[in-house]
Amino acid sequence: MDPPHLTEFASERYFEKLSQLHASRQQQQADHAESSATTTATTTVSRFILPLRESSKPTDVDALKPADLKREKGRFLSFRQKLGTKHSKSDAEHTATLPSRASTESTRKSIPFDQLFIALPSELQLQIISSLPLTDILNLRLASKSWHALITANETPIVRHHLYNQIPAYALRLYPVPENSADINFHYLCSLWHRLHVAAKLSYLMCEWITKDIFLRQTEAQKLAFAPQHERMRRRLIPLLFTVFHFFETYRKLHLQYIAEHGNGLLKEPYTVNPIEEQIMNMYDNRTLLRVHEVFPLIISSFCRRLRPPTYVGRVERSLRGYLRERPPDEVHVAILCLGGLRQVERLWETKGYNNRRNAVDVWFGSLTKEPAGEASAKSRLGLKAFGRKKSTSSDRPPHRTSFSEGGRRSPWGSVDSTHNGGFMPYSVFDTSLSADAPMAPLDRDQAKTLLGDLPSLQGIWLTTAEAMIMDRKIVQRPQDIKRNQQVMLDLIQEDGLDEEDEWCYGRHISDSVRPPAAALGDDAD
Repeated sequence: MDPPHLTEFASERYFEKLSQLHASRQQQQADHAESSATTTATTTVSRFILPLRESSKPTDVDALKPADLKREKGRFLSFRQKLGTKHSKSDAEHTATLPSRASTESTRKSIPFDQLFIALPSELQLQIISSLPLTDILNLRLASKSWHALITANETPIVRHHLYNQIPAYALRLYPVPENSADINFHYLCSLWHRLHVAAKLSYLMCEWITKDIFLRQTEAQKLAFAPQHERMRRRLIPLLFTVFHFFETYRKLHLQYIAEHGNGLLKEPYTVNPIEEQIMNMYDNRTLLRVHEVFPLIISSFCRRLRPPTYVGRVERSLRGYLRERPPDEVHVAILCLGGLRQVERLWETKGYNNRRNAVDVWFGSLTKEPAGEASAKSRLGLKAFGRKKSTSSDRPPHRTSFSEGGRRSPWGSVDSTHNGGFMPYSVFDTSLSADAPMAPLDRDQAKTLLGDLPSLQGIWLTTAEAMIMDRKIVQRPQDIKRNQQVMLDLIQEDGLDEEDEWCYGRHISDSVRPPAAALGDDAD
């Protein structure tokens, strides 16, 4: 292929050269396979002939004597007679047992399925339930009290089966299986699937944007021809986005701990390498750190581009199209990434229409700083009481808020911590490990305000610390050896090394274990 300055990236000539390069590699592999097969055939053919005597030669059928033919025919007829007698006996026995089998089958059909399932040994019950998809298992818990009790009692072995057969290897490297068996529960498994779903969906949305805006594959025919590259790019991005999810989730938690321990944030501490980012990146191996560092600018730029107006022609055209609002400032992008995480990025990405996305950004960012309407009205009522106006104690009492993570239980009537006949509901569906919050759940307003005043700049997230650690570990010899832009895009769509990457990322199972949803939203027209 010509150098980059001779062939424009993502042009028709660029893809022609890519196809020619791929065809030449396939021809070389075919020639190599053909030559190796010829060599193998030449080496395996032996010219040594075993010396056989005349008596050891195979006997010709035409050379058989008539007496031998009669003897063979008699043996064949006697065998047929014996076989016919045996079949007649088996048919008679089958006819005799037919009514009893019919009665047994009718009896089985009259027994409900749940009774047949309960009659099975507990080992078979556990094996059948464990082989079901996770969504079906969670729905079975809602069927009845007996199903809820059965699945809750076998929660740990069911979760272990899914961890060792459904969860990719890269997810278990970042979120290892707890040593305590009590922590191997549905909350741990569902939290992994939540992160995997976000990574898979965001990977699909990014690939749609990259295909349209970077590789300029906009027509249906061009997208169909680019489908194999699209699929390889999606499969490679899922583990990397999962790692980015882990980075921002851990960063938010450690940042709060750092402020609580030191009394101040990072902006008041002199440092050359961000200590929180360094602590997180020490959890990553060399290959993961390098690959995520190379793709990280693409992830951030694609998200920032999604929050900008669709055209850069000028204010007049934007006003004609109705795009009057400018892009959010950088501190809003940083807040979305560090406080909301990739789940919030996915929610904003899926919002159709630039004006709707822009309004969603303002509503979310305003929820971090503005007081809720209920608390503001409560403060106004307290202010009125200071002037002597009396209010009932029931109206002044703030609403009781109890989260599921605090051990609250919900009755079938929808209230938290409600009772029935003076006690808690037995076998409550929400009295399980799933009562805890989801990964990167919304923060309290005080915590959000604390972090908002101590966030780094958009250009200072990940890049500086990661490049320093890559050079310190000697993963590459020079900073110029780190792949950028065009080379990163080419590595995402190329076919070479895909099997080896799948083995390293997914471990025991194939990459199809994590797929984007079938009804994934496409890009909007604007």
